[in-house]
Amino acid sequence: MAESFLFREPILRDREVVRESRLVERALIACAVLILSVFFFAPMIVVFYEAARKGLDVYLTAIGDAESLSAIRLTLLVAAIAVPINTVFGIAAAWAVARFNFPLKSLLVTIIDLPFSVSPVVAGLSFVVLYGSRGYFAPFLASHGLEIIFALPGLALATTFVTFPFVARELIPLMQQQGVDDEEAALTLGASPFKMFVTVTLPNIKWGLLYGVLLCNARAMGEFGAVAVVSGRIRGETTTLPLHVEMLYGGFDLVGAFAVASILAGLALVTLIIKSLLEWRHASDLAAARRH
Repeated sequence: MAESFLFREPILRDREVVRESRLVERALIACAVLILSVFFFAPMIVVFYEAARKGLDVYLTAIGDAESLSAIRLTLLVAAIAVPINTVFGIAAAWAVARFNFPLKSLLVTIIDLPFSVSPVVAGLSFVVLYGSRGYFAPFLASHGLEIIFALPGLALATTFVTFPFVARELIPLMQQQGVDDEEAALTLGASPFKMFVTVTLPNIKWGLLYGVLLCNARAMGEFGAVAVVSGRIRGETTTLPLHVEMLYGGFDLVGAFAVASILAGLALVTLIIKSLLEWRHASDLAAARRH
């Protein structure tokens, strides 16, 4: 009897622990759902509701306005400039950090993280001080007829600065984890460095690269602080979508503001869907690799 009692007590305790852990699990899930509902789902629903509240015709008129279309084109153009630059930089920086040891390597990693710690407004102000009409490089720019601030180059420059860590930060730990065995094997078999990169390195980092590009593009199209400083907010010329939303809201055009904001909200939802698809595909590839 004593032996039976001794063996029964731990079993009951284990069941109590399992029961308590399930309660904690459900409480954490409920907390996460509540936070997502307050900070994500509810604002998204409000944006789309307010955008369509006065009907489809009013909505289409708001987003079909000449200034709205100009903001959409400029946003896409700035992203089309910043994202490829940061993709090339991210691959180069990740390759340097993951494959080589050199002096000041830790400093390079710190500089890559700089836009995460510096306010975008401060970054925009620094570009104005450097490239503005009274900036340090103003005489050189004026003598060559170049205009950076309050023009497309300034928008692209500011957006590139605030988004350049995303690709590099996705690739650096991935390439460090993968090591160099596959690449060394390709070089040993006679592959050129370029062919090695295309056939070995790029396939190994493709999901991390796509994920970093996706995040970079989302931030580029949604950037406000740095772009607001260097744009001058010239209607129809230097206003991106976030700036245009703020200007419409400040002018009490609530329907127009929410209509244009719904475009950004839609882009955010598309980004989340693509992110989920990339993660699912990456997990499928890993599972297939383990089976083989």
